[in-house]
Amino acid sequence: MRRLKTVAIVGVGLIGGSFALAMRRAGAVARVVGVDRDAQALERAASLGVIDTAAESASEAAAGADLVFVSVPVRAMGTVLHDVALGLGPGGVVTDAGSTKADVVRTAAEELRNRLPQFVPGHPIAGRESSGVEAATADLFKGARVVLTPGPDTAPEATALVRACWEACGARATEMPAEAHDRIFATVSHLPHLLAFALVSEIVSRPDAAELLGFAAGGFRDFTRIAASSPEMWRDVALANREALLDEMDRYSARIAVFRELVARGDGPGLQRLMTEARNARRAWPGGKRSSSDE
Repeated sequence: MRRLKTVAIVGVGLIGGSFALAMRRAGAVARVVGVDRDAQALERAASLGVIDTAAESASEAAAGADLVFVSVPVRAMGTVLHDVALGLGPGGVVTDAGSTKADVVRTAAEELRNRLPQFVPGHPIAGRESSGVEAATADLFKGARVVLTPGPDTAPEATALVRACWEACGARATEMPAEAHDRIFATVSHLPHLLAFALVSEIVSRPDAAELLGFAAGGFRDFTRIAASSPEMWRDVALANREALLDEMDRYSARIAVFRELVARGDGPGLQRLMTEARNARRAWPGGKRSSSDE
């Protein structure tokens, strides 16, 4: 890909910071401008070499940028894209890292207006339970999948640029409609996060929570690891994708009811059959025998 003169990072946390570092390591950008609502985060980003300069606003950061990478909670996307549109030049491209896409596409149409062809919605399937720019790493996206959801109005050259940037970061980009993305990730990402938060919430609400957690071992840690993720981010994701998520919660509740009935009846063979089916499916899944930090 061509080396970009300027990349603007709106939201210099784990994802935005890691994207900047990965682009730097690939030699794909000459200058990185950052903007964040947290002034201390900007200072840390500069001191860590994640960004070269800090901007006062998203519109200032977008001015003259070849690429604007927006990594903010999805419920903040409207305000940010509005400001980006004020500074974005005719040759600039905008992409995002939101975990939901249909709502972001609708918001972008409202806020970017005639700049909408320059917007390429995206979602990197990578993350970790740690947040903040201090957790950023150039390796975060190496081998990770990134979903792009360009619409009929998206300029092909804009999609090509964003794809090339992700490939420079070591990621594998794929494309699908925004609605299909949200349906898939309600199942494999949004529901698991909600379950992890719910389990920890239920346990810590008990009077003997400290004793219970004192005996928690590897299985509990593995299952609840993602409950250490950003509550703000996952609150927004759950509400933005509520219809698909509610469908998945209903499906999961129905399956839990099946397991409960088997336990209540003392049906060992039935319980073992379902557990064996689940184990075999998990083992057959590529990478299913190892833990993953993908979000």
